[in-house]
Amino acid sequence: MDGIKVKLINYTKRPLETITWAALISYWDEWESEAFERTTMSDVEKHLPRVLGYGHESILEHAVFTFAIEGISRIASHQLVRHRIASYTQQSQRYIKLNLQDVEETFVIPDEIKEDPELFEEWREVMKKTIELYKKSIEKGVHQENARFILPQAVRTKIVVTMNLRELKHFFKLRACERAQWEINYIAWKMLEEIAKIDELRPIIRWAKLGPSCIGLGYCPERELMPTGCLKKTKEEWKKVAEG
Repeated sequence: MDGIKVKLINYTKRPLETITWAALISYWDEWESEAFERTTMSDVEKHLPRVLGYGHESILEHAVFTFAIEGISRIASHQLVRHRIASYTQQSQRYIKLNLQDVEETFVIPDEIKEDPELFEEWREVMKKTIELYKKSIEKGVHQENARFILPQAVRTKIVVTMNLRELKHFFKLRACERAQWEINYIAWKMLEEIAKIDELRPIIRWAKLGPSCIGLGYCPERELMPTGCLKKTKEEWKKVAEG
């Protein structure tokens, strides 16, 4: 999607070993803090899929992931921050004078609008006018914290997102679903793809079933609201991502 970037910036060192080591405290008498250094991927492969298979997911909270997301609309960021068990730092429209340029560089415009030439032109004119009025207001001495009131929710923004793996799984369950709003759905799949790019992280996608609800359940909980052909399409897309 033009203009939107999603990148995994940082994550817990040796995340799968950390999760496995934490899980072992539950039933291993010889567990000790020093055992973490001895925990290997063989231990991970032996224990983690089984523990997650029991549905014991609190251990996922011990691994944390930080993403940089750029070029999304304020509409999408408002949806994102509804996931409250997370940390966010967003580009400020109060402290930054936005360098607004071309309409499509400045705003996220739905394809549904772009597909109607007449309507798209009307949108462009309105958005162009908001850019001009924003700049004119600042030139006349209006502080950017007040000039920003003219900007539509479609204006692009940047945000840093940090979630633990359990909350990330919850986020994917809701937002990677095809019925989610198209922009945050795109963001969710890009975040999942970022995890899949890293060899040491990729196995957790299958073990923890990171993805839309239908991946974990085996059926669509949206029932009659499910789009035609969605279940098969989603499972194929998820399998492709999970296999890297």
